[in-house]
Order: sequence, then structure tokens, then C-alpha cells
Amino acid sequence: MTIVKHAIKKWEVSIIQFESNDGTTYKVTRRIPELNVSETKFFNSKEEAISQFQGWLH
Repeated sequence: MTIVKHAIKKWEVSIIQFESNDGTTYKVTRRIPELNVSETKFFNSKEEAISQFQGWLH
């Protein structure tokens, strides 16, 4: 699991890899801890998950 905080915004962005019998799934989440607000997306492709992770950091 990787968690990175945005330099200006208060978002925390994380990416987690899950293994199952169906294959690998990636969960990308961004949240604002002070407001208890979060958004999560699931991906089957590592490239798409990393792209979303990087997009939320910029």
C-alpha cells in the first residue's frame, strides 16, 4: 500500500493491490481526513490504477 499527501490540497491518495482467484484488482482512494470525505475507484489494470493515482496527485 502506498499513501501520498498532495502538496497543496489536503487529499491523501492511496493505492492498494488485491490478489484473488479472479486475478489482481487495484483500489485507488483519495480522502480528506478532516472532513471524512473519500472517493474510491477499482481497476483491473495496473497502468490505469497508476494513471488515476498520478492524476489525483496533480
